[in-house]
Parts: sequence; C-alpha cells; structure tokens
Amino acid sequence: MKATQRLVYCAGLVVLSCSLAACSGMSNRGRNTAIGAGVGALGGAILTGGSALGTVGGAAVGGVVGNIAGGR
Repeated sequence: MKATQRLVYCAGLVVLSCSLAACSGMSNRGRNTAIGAGVGALGGAILTGGSALGTVGGAAVGGVVGNIAGGR
C-alpha cells in the first residue's frame, strides 16, 4: 500500500510541475489562481488521506487564495 501511495504522490508532483509549465501565457492573476488550486489540491489530498472531498476542497480554497494574492 505504501508503494501505491508514493507512486500517486510522485505522479501528482509530475502533473503539477507540467501544469505550471503550461502557465507561461497566462496573466499573473490567472497563474496564481492555477498554482493555488494545484497546491491546495495536493495539500487537501495529503491532509485527508486522499479523500476526494478534501482534494476538491483544498483546490477551491487554494484557488481563491491564489486569485486574491494574484490581484495585488
């Protein structure tokens, strides 16, 4: 089970890294929103043990925080 969790975690990091590279043409606010959502989803998944609700909730909160921070 630990090997599966480690594989999912590493795959998430790879997807997050690739998605950050795709943000090159975005506005500063849009980029920060996407980064916040990605980090929030990862954090929510880790804190809730992979729960779908925790992942989606973390993404929503992270996206809002990123949007607010990007507006400055």
